Amino acid sequence: MSTVTTSRSKTVVCESCGRKNRVPAAGDGRPKCGNCGTPLPWIVDAGDDDFAEIAGKAAPLVLVDLWATWCGPCRKVSPALEQVARELAGKIKLVKVDVDQAPGLSQRFQVQAVPTLLLLDRGEAIARQAGAAPANVLRQWVEETIAGRR
Repeated sequence: MSTVTTSRSKTVVCESCGRKNRVPAAGDGRPKCGNCGTPLPWIVDAGDDDFAEIAGKAAPLVLVDLWATWCGPCRKVSPALEQVARELAGKIKLVKVDVDQAPGLSQRFQVQAVPTLLLLDRGEAIARQAGAAPANVLRQWVEETIAGRR
């Protein structure tokens, strides 16, 4: 998957048909390929000013990655989180938050260590995990949380 950031949206190439699609940072519903209808991964950055718009009202569960640029484990887990977002396209939205750029969110979610991962359902934290883990472990954590919500 390749992405190019444009103002408040990303261009995502559909892994099924190869068509380019614009995916907004915020919006209703779940992004799908305009050509074949395949769910698209929804991966965006957010900060103090736009977090509520981007993550607070999203329909799918939101996986929040609270990370820092200086954090080695954060850099290690980032590709695993993006893999999970691709594998669970249509079921989750990945929102990445740099804690150094978003002190209000760090305080709101009482971040003690990075990376801290949260699962939100319409803005409410329903699960929390600290530290890096491989993609299969992260996916299992997300899927178990989703299953527990049914």
